Amino acid sequence: MLQIENLTITHKKDLKVLLEDFNCVLNDGDKAVIIGEEGNGKSTLLQWIFRPEMIEDYCESQGRRIFHGLRMGYLPQELSDEDKEKSIYEYFMEEDLFFGQTPKEMGRMSGKFGVPSDFFYREQRMDTLSGGERVKAQMMRLLLGKPEILLLDEPSNDIDVETLVWLERLIIGWKGIALYISHDETLIENTANMVIHMERIKKKTQSRYTVARMPYEQYMRERRKRLEKQEQMAASDRREKHIRDEKYRRVYESVGYAQETITRQNPAGGRLLKKKMHAVKSMERRFAREDEKMTEMPEEETAIYFKLGGKGSKIPAGKTVVRYALDELYSPDGERVLAKDISFEIRGSEKVCITGANGAGKTTLLRRIAEELLKRKDIRAEYMPQDYEDLLDLSVTPVDFLAWSGNREERTKVRTYLGALKYTAEEMGHKISELSGGQKAKVLLLKMSLSGANVLILDEPTRNFSPLSGPVIRRMLKEFPGAIISISHDRKYMEEVCDRIYRLSEAGIENVPK
Repeated sequence: MLQIENLTITHKKDLKVLLEDFNCVLNDGDKAVIIGEEGNGKSTLLQWIFRPEMIEDYCESQGRRIFHGLRMGYLPQELSDEDKEKSIYEYFMEEDLFFGQTPKEMGRMSGKFGVPSDFFYREQRMDTLSGGERVKAQMMRLLLGKPEILLLDEPSNDIDVETLVWLERLIIGWKGIALYISHDETLIENTANMVIHMERIKKKTQSRYTVARMPYEQYMRERRKRLEKQEQMAASDRREKHIRDEKYRRVYESVGYAQETITRQNPAGGRLLKKKMHAVKSMERRFAREDEKMTEMPEEETAIYFKLGGKGSKIPAGKTVVRYALDELYSPDGERVLAKDISFEIRGSEKVCITGANGAGKTTLLRRIAEELLKRKDIRAEYMPQDYEDLLDLSVTPVDFLAWSGNREERTKVRTYLGALKYTAEEMGHKISELSGGQKAKVLLLKMSLSGANVLILDEPTRNFSPLSGPVIRRMLKEFPGAIISISHDRKYMEEVCDRIYRLSEAGIENVPK
């Protein structure tokens, strides 16, 4: 059992309360997903559960966790800088139980994760692995420690569809406790039997949480039904209040007018009107008490509202955006051939996705395509890499980064757009380095929109958006009037946004049916 009692977490910098008096009990067999918008503190909660001192630099916390000595396994969202510099072998050596594994056991694990049997013993540095290979290495080392409680921060990021399916089976079959954050809606729908929803309401000034012991789709369905019912009741109460208040106003004005016009020669009538006015005011006090019990309009944290591109982003249907041919695709270090005989074409406003196994060279290929398209004068291309830090200046605020000219009108425009992306005034003043992955992704999307681009080159565009923002992001990309060339393992993105899907492998690139 994992029990969390009376937990309150407050951000030190702006005193924002991420969680207040949070209570939750998890038992063996619980597969609990933590959902919420970007920057709501989901990763902070997971870190506190694993080791409270992990958040001490930027948050204050009160509360306690009870886990009766059960072994926790924690998968961070990103590898630490220290771990990135280690070789794969050094990274696995730090798990004490690594040396107790038999070759057969290690072979079985490598087979499950789709990596070579010698993967664990390589001298290759961790930071040279693809994003998906890194996540696999982290998951394998975590499982070698034989944890009883799994704490997973974005385990679905960057891994290929085959490994996603394996991860789903792992979570479903896990006999202990699994508590995880994921932006992959399909994975959540297939695995979660419990939902922890972290929200910020009242214009992001107040925290609220919900713990629901039900599958994700049921929770979202019942939540929407409950909010709609509350909204209908609140609207009905307000209509009745308006009718009642209008009647009261007429009575009050009538009695008031009678008091003003009655003559002194009618003292009995004056006393009667005084009693009537006293009754009217008594009625007003009763109405005020009733209004306090009136159904409130539902408060919910709304998803972002944003449109990507404008009229100038449209591409003629017959225009060739990409006609690409490559005999051999080499790894970044130039030592391995990743794929051969690559050839494909993209025309007009097509939305194309490149998928394939981790390490197949998708990011390497997309980076090469980006280098060519960014130089072109007949199109306006923008590139979103998998690692946002390649393009973002982490030392400045989102406003400073986007309104680089310093023009007051431009800064006002940028603030307006950031507000539509659900940034608070305080968050607009934070350095980009302090923002969550989803908030950084929003900065890049806004940069693309402001640039007037008509071709977007996107490496895992949905990877850092919450399942609540996911549908909005997919609709936004689907409605983009230009062309999109992307890499993704997000099954909903491929289904809802992409016109064509290519699979990259050693044999080359092939068009696969949706």
